[in-house]
Amino acid sequence: MSKVVLITGGSSGIGKAIGEFLSKKGFTVYGTSRNPENNNNFPFTLLKMEVTDVNSISEAIDFIIKKENRLDVVVNNAGVGITGPIEETPYIEIRKAFDINVHGPINVIKAVIPQMREQGSGLIINITSIAGYMGLPYRGIYSATKAALEITAEAFRMEIKQFGVKMTNIAPGDYATNIAAGRFHAPVLENSPYKEVYSSTLKMMDEHVNHGEDPMKLAQVVFDVINEKKPKVRYKAGSTLQKFSIVLKRILPSKWYEKMLMKHFKIK
Repeated sequence: MSKVVLITGGSSGIGKAIGEFLSKKGFTVYGTSRNPENNNNFPFTLLKMEVTDVNSISEAIDFIIKKENRLDVVVNNAGVGITGPIEETPYIEIRKAFDINVHGPINVIKAVIPQMREQGSGLIINITSIAGYMGLPYRGIYSATKAALEITAEAFRMEIKQFGVKMTNIAPGDYATNIAAGRFHAPVLENSPYKEVYSSTLKMMDEHVNHGEDPMKLAQVVFDVINEKKPKVRYKAGSTLQKFSIVLKRILPSKWYEKMLMKHFKIK
């Protein structure tokens, strides 16, 4: 039987790559988008969903269950990027980032668990970020949202295990997607004390994304995890250097690691 998969944020970037990859592997794939009518020629079905709207989530999930009678895998991929000095980042944008990156996945998980519990099976994959393992300057809010999702999922995973429902996190590094275009950038203010360093950091971030890994490599990771009988608590997916940065954080004294990051971002 073909597994039924739901991918949030499936109209572009990593979500689209995962959807295309799994469709080719014979999965029945549903992606979500806030504006699915603007996306044509997809190899999988796009449904309208806004992860901050519980009614929207329920409608999409009900549609899938009525049509397929089951839901085997959920990939919580929908998210938003945000950059800027925390002092100069508008509160409304900070709240929006937490609503989409943390509250959104929680909303989706809560909506799909009853069906998976009834089936006695299911897998939930949360796409987090390597940035969630460290507080990155000028990406502090983004790092915080992904760290919050990582820890929330740790607890969630243990709570739902008794129902036969599995959960895991996949933390990607930089992949070549259009995330920079949709990211909120706090403006580089002319009179800001952060102007010089923040401006150079923005350029560095965009270069990392432009020269990032092929998102199809992450899609392969998702496919491999789906086929594992006992998924691990978390996986890291990215360049060797990005994954090694997590190891360094674990073994280095905190101030040494901080100095290393500040040197990398040219912060005096």
